Amino acid sequence: MTNTFLNPVNTQTWSNGRHPVRCVKVIQETWDVRSFCFTAEQPILFFFKPGQFVTLELQIDGEQVMRSYTISSSPSVPYSFSITVKRAPGGKVSNWLHDNMKVGDELAVHGPVGLFNAIDFPADKVLFLSGGVGITPVMSMARWFYDTNANIDMVFVHSARSPKDLVFQRELEHMAARIENFALHLVCEKHGLGEAWAGYRGYLNDKMLALMAPDYMEREIFCCGPTPYMNAVKNFLKNNGFDMSHYHEEAFGPTPPEVREEVEELAAEAAEAGESAVQYEVEFAITGKSVRIAPGETVHVAAQKVGLHIPKACGMGICGTCMVQKTSGSVEMNHNGGITEEDEAEGYILSCCSVPKSDLVIDF
Repeated sequence: MTNTFLNPVNTQTWSNGRHPVRCVKVIQETWDVRSFCFTAEQPILFFFKPGQFVTLELQIDGEQVMRSYTISSSPSVPYSFSITVKRAPGGKVSNWLHDNMKVGDELAVHGPVGLFNAIDFPADKVLFLSGGVGITPVMSMARWFYDTNANIDMVFVHSARSPKDLVFQRELEHMAARIENFALHLVCEKHGLGEAWAGYRGYLNDKMLALMAPDYMEREIFCCGPTPYMNAVKNFLKNNGFDMSHYHEEAFGPTPPEVREEVEELAAEAAEAGESAVQYEVEFAITGKSVRIAPGETVHVAAQKVGLHIPKACGMGICGTCMVQKTSGSVEMNHNGGITEEDEAEGYILSCCSVPKSDLVIDF
């Protein structure tokens, strides 16, 4: 018997690219952390792999700024997605979002992309390790497993400076109280006057982790947090003989200033030395501009030299923002998951991490 009340779903699904969205909710998670929820005017099913991220395209003081943020929501709630942002001293974008982003505001996002996700590394037993606002990708993973009633043994360990800095605490405690396969452990570095805290104190270490998850050596580990936190975790895992092929961490972020300065200095030294290596011509077909660039320089550098602006966010081949189509020639592209095999097959490259190996023609 056919149910005449059921209609086929015609809603579009999300794919990596540029999408206009509108802010529909702002949630104060802690004193300095907010979640911003977005949806599309023309409904889109925001399907993504839990742990992936998007890049926001913003106008700040008349300047276009791109910044990548992990999606903290789960694709099990598909008609919207959320990012969770911590206000940072001197943080241009995070402070702007806290001070200016409100319900009804519109912007464009690029994505979703990212190799750090729970779908590509399936396991029956997982361990989520997070520090500070690094909780966002593993929270997306935990929400996904919880909402889909996945038969996965989860241990969730989150570290924060103090009880007032614990992001998603009530939701995590709710999840732990509702299902048997979700064990929650919260760690606070310190607690202030008047703050009651009976949980773990100090910094996460291997002895503490052994109490929380005695079988952590058998688990797939997903880790995200400040660099010192992730380095400490990796060090004690390696020292204890953990198989690091089962360790995964979130690694996207802006190119550190010292790295950028080093690259610029090396390029200047090479120019002064009058390096005689082969130079390749990069032609931008739409604008009719072309330039010859030095060995090792990227397509993105070539565009800058002729005054063209290819949007870029991470500078590390992760976010996918700088993707352009190559119509002829070859490149060496050292990316970090910001482009799919399908896009590569169609001739697309990430300009920030593609070095010409012949003369090129770019559709830009």
